[in-house]
Amino acid sequence: MVTVPTESTSDDPVLRGAVGKFFRRVVPLLVVMLVVNQMDRTNIGFVRHDLEADLGIGAAAYGLGAGLFFVAYALFEVPSNVLLERFGARVWLTRIMISWGVVVFAMAFITDTTTFYAMRFLLGVAEAGFFPGVLYYFTRWLPDRYRGRAVAIFLGGSAGAYVVTGPITGALLELDGVAGLAGWKWMFLAQGVLSVLIGVAAAFLLVSRIGDAKWLSTEEKSALAAAVAADDAHRAAAGERVSKTRLLLNPQVLLLCFIFFAVSLTGYTITFWLPSLVDGIAGLPDFGVGLVSAVPWACAIAAMYLMGRFTDRTGVRRPYVSVALVVAAIGTFLATLGTPWFGVAAMCVAAVGFKCSASIFWPIAQQGLEAKIVAPGIALVNSLGNLGGFVAPTAIGFLEETTGSTTYGLYGLSVASLLAAALATLIGGRRAAR
Repeated sequence: MVTVPTESTSDDPVLRGAVGKFFRRVVPLLVVMLVVNQMDRTNIGFVRHDLEADLGIGAAAYGLGAGLFFVAYALFEVPSNVLLERFGARVWLTRIMISWGVVVFAMAFITDTTTFYAMRFLLGVAEAGFFPGVLYYFTRWLPDRYRGRAVAIFLGGSAGAYVVTGPITGALLELDGVAGLAGWKWMFLAQGVLSVLIGVAAAFLLVSRIGDAKWLSTEEKSALAAAVAADDAHRAAAGERVSKTRLLLNPQVLLLCFIFFAVSLTGYTITFWLPSLVDGIAGLPDFGVGLVSAVPWACAIAAMYLMGRFTDRTGVRRPYVSVALVVAAIGTFLATLGTPWFGVAAMCVAAVGFKCSASIFWPIAQQGLEAKIVAPGIALVNSLGNLGGFVAPTAIGFLEETTGSTTYGLYGLSVASLLAAALATLIGGRRAAR
């Protein structure tokens, strides 16, 4: 359930009403889209052993295939967001969702390592631009003071995806043998069709511009557009006019890229390897693996939402990025100790740190970018940072295949998170736009 912000009693009530309608009518749809997005990009974590048994895809090949998605995502994300500005959110976000659904459906027909690599790369091409596109969409609809809550709710969809992906995927895997198809094929077919259907629905429900929203009154449209324009003007006044290229190469922007890279390292390690960890618990069926895998993400949702409310209310975010990254480092280190059950508990800690750091990070990144480069700037930080999604599974898969353990990889993640926590203290807010 989406909670509508109500704290800012000094706001124009017309503005509060317009913001409330956006939270009730649009944010839930975007959350559903993100849930399915995350499900479709990470569902291979639940079929790793099936792919190895049926197609001979080992740990190193699995890690590389999981990571190739992010290479394609990084290459095509900035162009995708430029096209989003040109065509509008309704057309472009819908196109992204339908195309990734088609690719997920086609994943059911992979036959070997080569086709696995190819389809994971194509999935990255199809999905490129979705996440930063939604963040940019928020900048066109919400004043700065409401955006932290929106981002937290939206990112809750990412964590929520892992909560629902486990049970849903586990249930689909139980269809193994029905109509002569393996369970992992059923998973890709069903989730691909779901993505296409939701994408078609979004084409009728999303609205690109405030002025086109039939569910806002004339007064609400004016108040909301004026508030967004005022925030744009404030950001523009905070920095001198420079070229986009120079702005995107600003050391502060590159600092944001590295910090998000470290965040992604932890997040995608949990995403792609947690099901394998849970699978090591004796006696758990596929559905049970899915249920237990959902627990860390349920913890992350609760912590992330509370953190989002707290930082919106106080207006202070930067120190808590460092705190959350330290929590993630502790979790990944603890995961190297004890039994699989203890590892699951450690992953709860790591997931909380990962999701809280991500939800606090994005409002800081958005505020630090000048209005004229918000879309390509967010895309740059997200695309380069998301390369952590390539490095983490590729390195972990290689280490597991060569050493028989993921321990050294988890040590590396802890170090990266601690380094990012230290560097987060150097984030300069709006100075990044100068």
